[in-house]
Amino acid sequence: MSKNITPYKDSTLSKKEQVAKMFDTISGNYDNLNRVISFGIDVKWRKKVLAIVSKAKPKTILDIATGTGDLAILLSQTKAEKIVGLDISAGMLEVGEKKIAAKKLSKTIEMVLGDSENIPFQDNFFDAITVAFGVRNFENLEKGLSEILRVLKPNGVFVILETSVPEKTPYKQGYHFYTKNILPLIGKLFSKDNVAYGYLSESASKFPYGEALNNILRKIGFIDVKAMPQTLGVATIYVASKK
Repeated sequence: MSKNITPYKDSTLSKKEQVAKMFDTISGNYDNLNRVISFGIDVKWRKKVLAIVSKAKPKTILDIATGTGDLAILLSQTKAEKIVGLDISAGMLEVGEKKIAAKKLSKTIEMVLGDSENIPFQDNFFDAITVAFGVRNFENLEKGLSEILRVLKPNGVFVILETSVPEKTPYKQGYHFYTKNILPLIGKLFSKDNVAYGYLSESASKFPYGEALNNILRKIGFIDVKAMPQTLGVATIYVASKK
């Protein structure tokens, strides 16, 4: 299990509360900053998630750690009847709701304030569940994944898009230099919160990835688990299902 990295080292708040505070603070700049940090490649990764979910032809989708709703909006192309975007940051959801309204998707996409460890839906509710760059922010990873398994329908599809660490030289060394030195600097230039992007880079480097995360998913009870590294391994798409 990964070390529980928190945004604010001296804070007495729980990780969950710290993450909510952090994302509330950076919500206004988050979308533009994400494009800069990833050189826009994150858009390509999300489209691959869309392709995977579309194959399942879901009627109901849950997008956890939805943030400002980028993936939820993209998933509307599946023609799902209902998409729920769940997040613990009211600030991020507020930005997302404006984007959804501008695209006239408010009848399809509902933004809900909540967290992965206490998902406010009944068992076996969703045909598909996604999490993009959010599982490393879970306070209790296994509890969050167990909740996801609970609300996923049998034979439903669960897709994670998360940062990972390249394993081949020189990409591994370049990744560590970029995340340790460049990413926090870019974050400080764009964000009011000086520690936010330091946390995001640190949590990305310490979070279990590849087969390590596959094994955690299997332990929770997911089946047909597989990992698909993206762009030299700087991100990975994980796909799993439920008996």
